[in-house]
Parts: sequence; C-alpha cells; structure tokens
Amino acid sequence: MSAADDVPIHADLSPGSASGGNNRRHQMFPVLSDTEIARISRFGSVRRYARGERLFTSGEVGPGMFVLLAGVVSVTHRDGLGHVLPLVRQGPGEFLAEVGQLSGRPALVDGTAEEAVEALLVPPGQLRALLVAEAELGERITRALILRRVSLIESGANGPVLIGPSTAPDMLRLQAFLRRNGQPYQMVCARKDADAAALIAQYGAAADEVVVVCPDGSVLLNPGEDALARCIGMVDTAERDELFDVVVVGAGPAGLATAVYAASEGLSVVVLDCRAYGGQAGASARIENYLGFPTGISGQALAGRAFVQAQKFGAEMLIPAQAVGLDCSRAKDGPAAELQVKLADGRRLRARSVVVASGARYRRPAVPRLAEFEGRGVWYWASAVEARLCAQAEVALIGGGNSAGQAAVFLAQHAVAVHMLVRSPGLAASMSRYLIDRIEATPNIHLRPHTELSRLDGCTAEGLEGLAWRDHRSGAEEARRIRHLFLFVGADPEAAWLQGCGVAVDAHGFVRTGQAIEGEAGDGYRPAALESNVPGVFAVGDVRSGSVKRVGGAIGEGAAAVAMIHQFLAARAPVAA
Repeated sequence: MSAADDVPIHADLSPGSASGGNNRRHQMFPVLSDTEIARISRFGSVRRYARGERLFTSGEVGPGMFVLLAGVVSVTHRDGLGHVLPLVRQGPGEFLAEVGQLSGRPALVDGTAEEAVEALLVPPGQLRALLVAEAELGERITRALILRRVSLIESGANGPVLIGPSTAPDMLRLQAFLRRNGQPYQMVCARKDADAAALIAQYGAAADEVVVVCPDGSVLLNPGEDALARCIGMVDTAERDELFDVVVVGAGPAGLATAVYAASEGLSVVVLDCRAYGGQAGASARIENYLGFPTGISGQALAGRAFVQAQKFGAEMLIPAQAVGLDCSRAKDGPAAELQVKLADGRRLRARSVVVASGARYRRPAVPRLAEFEGRGVWYWASAVEARLCAQAEVALIGGGNSAGQAAVFLAQHAVAVHMLVRSPGLAASMSRYLIDRIEATPNIHLRPHTELSRLDGCTAEGLEGLAWRDHRSGAEEARRIRHLFLFVGADPEAAWLQGCGVAVDAHGFVRTGQAIEGEAGDGYRPAALESNVPGVFAVGDVRSGSVKRVGGAIGEGAAAVAMIHQFLAARAPVAA
C-alpha cells in the first residue's frame, strides 16, 4: 500500500513537521469547510467526549471516521514494549481515520480528547457510501486515508515488535508477511535495547530465533503467519451465514479486479486469500508494460491500490483465510442453488457464484537440498528487503520470463553481478522486448543460456554459501561463492482445493472454461467463456487453463468475469409472477 504515490513519508506527522513537504501534509490532513462537513453529516451522527476520554484505542476495532466539530484530539502510537510516541494533534474541521476504517479493522493508534470534544462519527459502512456518493470529496478523503496508512507503516505504529537478527530466516519471513499485507511493524536489535535483550533472555530464544511482542503485550516465539495475524487482529473468526453474490478465492490481480468491478456494481462480495493480497504479482519489483503507468509501478503498489479500491466499494476481505474445499452439491438447484467454500478453520461461506482466482504456487527445480535453503539464501521474490541483503554481492537468478527480467533489472541496482541462468538459447521466446533490451544494456547482468543449476552448498544453520551451474553444450560445471539465489521458474496451479467438486481441469491441473468444456456440464448447459463445467464456478488469472499469465490479462479476465456473473445470476433469479 505504500504505493499511494510511491514516496515514503516520515513518521513525524505533526503539522509543524518539515517531513514530506507542505503539500503532502495538506493532503494527509486537509481541513474541511463547513459546506463539506454539512455534506458529510447525512452519513453520520454527532458524538461528544469528555476530556481524557478515548475516541479510539489501538488494537480495538475502530468505530469509523471522526470529523471534529469542536475540541482537540491527540493521536499517539504505542508498542508492546510500552513506548508511547506523539503523532499528531487534530482540531475542528479535520477528520480522524486511516484506511483500516473502511472495513472496520482494529485501530493502529490511540485518539484521546485533550478537552471536551464534539465529533461527527461516520461508521465504516457509511464511510464507504460517502466515498462513492461524494466523488470529489471522497477522492480527497481516500487519498488522506491511504497516505496516513503509508506513514503509519513507515513509523511501525502499533504494529508488532520483531526482536532478533535482521538476517534470520524467520525475521525475513515475518517481515515479508507484514509488508505484503500493508501492516506496520518495528524491528528491534536486542544488542541496542535493554528491554528487548531481557525478553530474548526470558524466552530463551536461540541466536537465529525471533521474539514477537504483539500490540496487546503478548509474546510469541517464532510464530507462524496465522498466529502473527491473530495477534495483530487481522483474522476474522465470525461465523458467516449470509448468502454472498460472489465469493472470490484469491486476492491477486485477477481476484482484486473481480472484487472491484463486482462490488462497484452492487453485488455482495467477499474475497479470501491464505497469504496476502497481490499474489505473485505483488512480489514484482516493477511492472512497466501495464496500461496507464508509463514510468512503471511495483506489483505491491498496484495491488495495494486495488485492495483499497475494492474495500471502498464494499467488498469484504478475509486475509489470511484458506479455502480447503468447494461443496457443489446444490449447484444445480435452480433459483435455490448455492455453492459453499470450505475454510481451513471449519467455517463455510455460502455463495451464489464462486470465482476461482487462487493463482499458482512457485515451482521448485529438482535440485538437491533446495528446501534446506529456502529463506536462508533461496528466494522466490525480490523485494527491497532481499535487495539490501545482496548489496555489493553476486547473485544468481533462474528464469526467463517477465518476472525474472524485472527482478534481474531491480537486483542489478544493488548487487555487483546478477547471473541469469536459462535453459533455452535466449530470452526472445519468453520475455517482452523492452526487458530484453534493458537486460542487454545493464553491464552487471550476465545472461547464461543453455545453463542449469546443478548444486547448492552450505550448512542449514549458516544458509546458502555457494552454488554451481552446468552448461548443457559443453557439460562444464562452474562453482561460485554465491549466497543468494532467486527462482522465477514458473508455477503450478493452486487448484487442489477444488477436488471433489467435479471442476474440470487440464492435464497440468489448470481449470478449463468456456468452449473447452461445452457439453461436459450436462443438461445441455453452455458455460460462459470464463465459467467452468460447474454452473456458477468461474476461473480467472493464472489458475485458468489458457490464460496469458500476465498481470494485464489477469485484471482483464477479472473484469470480464463480472459481466458473465451478472448474466448467470439473472438467469437463476426467480421468475416474477
């Protein structure tokens, strides 16, 4: 989400701060006119607070957006170690909220009345309605909400505190999870902080382990992503019995596009993903051939904008939440038909239609010991965190597609040398021309065609220490002391959760749709172009057989699927008497 406009914002948010420039502060903290407040008033109700009373508390579900009519509110940030940092004071005409209030997420900061306060409270549902109904005003408010979240991420406001070595595999894993989900966090070195050192000793953490202090003060040792998500209030555990128009499984570009278009057209939508929004595209350092971004945009930036946009229109987000099955037993019950997505926690989501946008999982080459070094020198994405680890070092990268090319160009800005290993004679068959030209023009990228990784060296505790590759033409093997290997060798469909439902897949496991399965749905049913053989089950993006495996294509399919869903739902609607 830090791509609100790709410019980092300093943690000091006070109106007198020199950080970010006057224009940026004005965008983050606009003062509303009396006329604008009057327009907002129909979406909220007036509340009053005594001096010292909390309007919102970090870690607790935020009640919505507050527009201050009288009085002053101080906003502060505190972490699990008890540190409190003043962030900003806001007065009449200003509003208090950040992007989490669009969906009723826990507040990241504390807001306390410095004196008697009168405020207009706009709950999350009404806030979304306001942003849609008041286009110009809604744009200003949305921009402020996004920029505030960006700044809170930069400051680590009320996020978990990660204590441990900056290069520890678990530290990098947890950082990646929080960063990909747009969640603030702080990283503390135990050698420089007495409180942190005391916690490390108290919990008996080993040298490469990570102690996590949650915002509520609870402590976790090397937690999994699900446990970390629960500790920061990300996980939704409420039972959901309503019948959604659309359940979207997967929050990559295809799933987010489906959510934006479906929700904006009035359909009830819920999106779930087991990891983070953005999918594999979210790990792309820079996408330069996507329409409308001539200077390029990072995958995380594009996904972050879409994530906020979908929530603005009312789509619900369940992340992390894993789909483990699809119940299609009532898929052909006419107007009463429904599908049920089974979640790993035992819950079920009822839906009139399901969009399979679960994408693909990273493919792993058949090289001995590869799993040993995952997170310890073997990476499946290239972000700023990994780039810092590779500064002034040699790295190897395997892959010849666009994602590999983008990663190579990005890493070349940090590494001494980037060795690109491809089995083919070159890149022309699998990479866009603009990327090939850029790679050829970058002196520290060395393309090695007809070459395959043959060996990984090192010990598990220390991580990858070296590797070797073999030239197919000569059979010669070359060993290098390279400690960082990046893999972009394609992916396999994430479609195992569909087994048992009868959804047709091709020989490689990708979901078949449209003309490819006409006649397989039975009863003369003719599926739409993006519909599977099971009525109401659509597939978009990388998981679909025949898709172009490009961000632009995935987004286009997500948008196109919504028109087909409308037709499907209209055909299933009860006929009026």
